[in-house]
Amino acid sequence: MTMKGAVQQNHIPVNNYELKIQGQPVFLFTKISGLDQETESVDLPDRTVASGGNVKAFEITAESFEHHAVETDALEAWRQEGKDNVTRTYKKTGTLIKRAIDGTVQSSRILTGVWVKKRKDADLDLANEGEPAMIEWTLSVDDAQTL
Repeated sequence: MTMKGAVQQNHIPVNNYELKIQGQPVFLFTKISGLDQETESVDLPDRTVASGGNVKAFEITAESFEHHAVETDALEAWRQEGKDNVTRTYKKTGTLIKRAIDGTVQSSRILTGVWVKKRKDADLDLANEGEPAMIEWTLSVDDAQTL
């Protein structure tokens, strides 16, 4: 089978997205990992598997420039909300928007229960030719629903 003619026009490129987090500034994430959602399952005595009915929380990673001070400070403050003493507002709601080639919104997901679980700073290397330092943020997500 040939793919020519099978793929519909106006596809969603992987570089046309934004992740908006309620109550936060606009973050310029240069990379966001794919959403990996899973429904819990139960092993039955007859060696088959059935749905457990609940969705599992999952994680995504997002990269941002370390020198974008407003964004870095906001993400770090958000991470601190989930540390002792945990604030009631540490879990937030987000919207992941993907746009098609023509700029129209083709996919939107509402992310609930989002919080900053981890921060990983860039490795440092004197042999590097001067690439910008990036921070990798691990975000925990309770669930994602299609709009």
